[in-house]
Amino acid sequence: MIYKILRQPEWRAAIAQGKLTGSPVDTADGYIHFSTVRQVRETAARHFHLETDLVLLVVDPEALGPDLRWEPSRGGDLFPHLYAVLPLDRVLASYPLPLGRDGLHVFAAAGL
Repeated sequence: MIYKILRQPEWRAAIAQGKLTGSPVDTADGYIHFSTVRQVRETAARHFHLETDLVLLVVDPEALGPDLRWEPSRGGDLFPHLYAVLPLDRVLASYPLPLGRDGLHVFAAAGL
C-alpha cells in the first residue's frame, strides 16, 4: 500500500469533486505525492509538523497503473508519484491522523 496525507479541507474538496487533483504542493510539482509505509511517518513529521486536521489515505499502487512512477527523493529513496488525478474509488480507506502528546502523528487507526 501507499499513503497520502491531506489536510481535512483538501479531502473534503476531493470528496465534493469525486477525485483528488492534489494539494497545493502536488499541483506545483505536477504530480500527487505519496509515501510508502516506511516513509509516511517521516513525511508527516517533516511536512505536517504539529498539524492537527489531517487525514491519511490508503491506496493500492497496483490500481494506479503506469501513471504511478517511483522516483528518487529524500536521500535517494524512491517515492511513489502519481502523474494523474486520483479517482476516489482507488482510495481503499481514509483515517484521521491525530497529533499525539509527544507532537508526533498517531497512525494507530490505520494499523501502522
